Amino acid sequence: MPLIRLSFPTLLAGLFVLTLVACEKDEPIPLRDPDRGGEAATYDWAATADSVQDATYTTYLGEQGTFVENNQGSNTFHYWPNAHVLHTLVDAYERTGDAAYRNRMIDLVRGIKTRNGGTYSNVFNDDMLWLGNASVRAYEATGNEEYKEVAEILWNDVLESYSDVFGGGISWKKDTPYSKNAVSNGPAIVLAMRLYNLDQDSSYLNWAKELYDWQQANLVDPSTGLVWDNISEENGEVTVNKDWIFTYNLGTWIGAGLRLYDATGDQMYLDKALRSCRTLLTSPKLTTEGVLRDEGQGDGGLFKGILVRYFTELIMHPAISDADRQDFVDFLSFNARTLYNRGLKRPEMLAGPNWAAQPGDRTDLTTQISAVMLLEAMAELEAGGYL
Repeated sequence: MPLIRLSFPTLLAGLFVLTLVACEKDEPIPLRDPDRGGEAATYDWAATADSVQDATYTTYLGEQGTFVENNQGSNTFHYWPNAHVLHTLVDAYERTGDAAYRNRMIDLVRGIKTRNGGTYSNVFNDDMLWLGNASVRAYEATGNEEYKEVAEILWNDVLESYSDVFGGGISWKKDTPYSKNAVSNGPAIVLAMRLYNLDQDSSYLNWAKELYDWQQANLVDPSTGLVWDNISEENGEVTVNKDWIFTYNLGTWIGAGLRLYDATGDQMYLDKALRSCRTLLTSPKLTTEGVLRDEGQGDGGLFKGILVRYFTELIMHPAISDADRQDFVDFLSFNARTLYNRGLKRPEMLAGPNWAAQPGDRTDLTTQISAVMLLEAMAELEAGGYL
């Protein structure tokens, strides 16, 4: 019997109609359903990204070029969201060439060190991995060797938390050798491959392969490609936490597979990335009515923005089929239109954890960054002719 393959537009045909009903009457651009013969709405994703970037800078800028916790006056510094702000500044700089973003990038990297007690080292390995990955991108965008040096410092620091506990892998924190998480291994694979692409040092490639094999064996559902959060041991009992399925862990797993495929040509890596993406489109663990799920404010608010970054890389990869690419574009476009029409609070241009609803009075930096990542991704797809 031939396999019946439903496209993403077919799966969400009714959902577009529900979206139309739910949209507020004063939306500047109404969302039309192209599958029902309506005139497709026109979006300027680059202009929208500019507006949200500006709002993020003016609302959340804190001390020494770093960004604060929320829009309610909290000046608390958190390392890892600031690392992702660097990613979004690189996005904007690459898109616009505006020197203002270049200046903000270097101020932020130096400010993170200052606010972190004069060092880039952190007890949280994932924090350092996030900054390492963003720093490589900043180096590639500007040629400033300072960023590369930061990335190399962070990589070597993280490697100290590798051990044979559970057969390999990097611990979540330096002081938790019996807890190894997807968030401390997926981004490590991506960083290893970013550094490998800079210098072609085979040690980075070898580390990436080893960590990939370990994560696949321990933290990835072989039937769906969903990523489990962690493996840990307590009182002599080893447990894999299969209940915690988060968007960002799927994102870095996709990014890891893409990079290893590009370096090795091994189709297995691409196939596994595609399997995870196909599962994403309909998994209730990751989506709600076609929109990436609300994972709360705080740390969870940033999770789906990270997924969007690597999901977009897959969309643009020349090796995937036209059918997959169209399904993935439709999915991401639906999320972006939902945010644009229902989730952006105007005129503040702020976004909360639910892209289908406007935020309340408090908006965390984390949820705002996720929105920036989505809009920058759409601007990139728009410029590349994928939309």
